[in-house]
Amino acid sequence: MTMDYGLETKFCRLGGDVALTDGCRIEGYASLFGVADQGGDIVQIGAYRRSLVRLKEEGRAVKMLWQHDPAQPIGVWDEITEDARGLKVKGRILTEVQKGREAAALLAAGAIDGLSIGYRAITVERDAKGQRLLREVELWEVSLVTFPMLPEARVAAKGDAPSDMALRDMAAALEQARRTLAGQ
Repeated sequence: MTMDYGLETKFCRLGGDVALTDGCRIEGYASLFGVADQGGDIVQIGAYRRSLVRLKEEGRAVKMLWQHDPAQPIGVWDEITEDARGLKVKGRILTEVQKGREAAALLAAGAIDGLSIGYRAITVERDAKGQRLLREVELWEVSLVTFPMLPEARVAAKGDAPSDMALRDMAAALEQARRTLAGQ
C-alpha cells in the first residue's frame, strides 16, 4: 500500500550553479526564486525559511536521494540555506554506497544534470495567469535527477567536457519540441 503524504516534487536544472568536485562534493542551487517551472509554479523568496528553521530545531535534516526514491539515499546535505537567488545546497555524495558511486560517475560524465526538491506546499496563492505562487513549503528532500523541470537552469560538473555542448543542444531541441507540442 502506497501512502500519500501530499509530497510534491519540483525539478531544477542549474547551469554552472552546481558543481561536482573531488568526485563527491556537490554545491549549488536546488531551487530558484521567481522563475516559473514547466508546471507553472513559482517559488517565492522566503518559502523555505520556516521549514529550515523547524528542521534545525528538531535536529532533522533534508535528505539527499536518488531520483526521489526514499529507499535510495546517496549522500548528505551539509548545508542548505536561502539567499536572494534561491535554495543553496552543499553536500557530499557517499561513494561508499553503490548508488552514490553511480550518481557521482553520471554527474561527472554529464549524463545526469538535474536537481529536484521534494516538498509539501503549505501556503499557495494563484497569480492572474493561474500560476501557483509557493509562499511557504515544507522541504523534505533534494534529489539528483535525470529530467529537471526548470529548463532555464542546468547542473554542470566542474570542468565541462566537450560532450556538454551536445547535451545543451539536445536539451534545447527537446525544449523546442515541448513548446511546439504545447502550442507556444
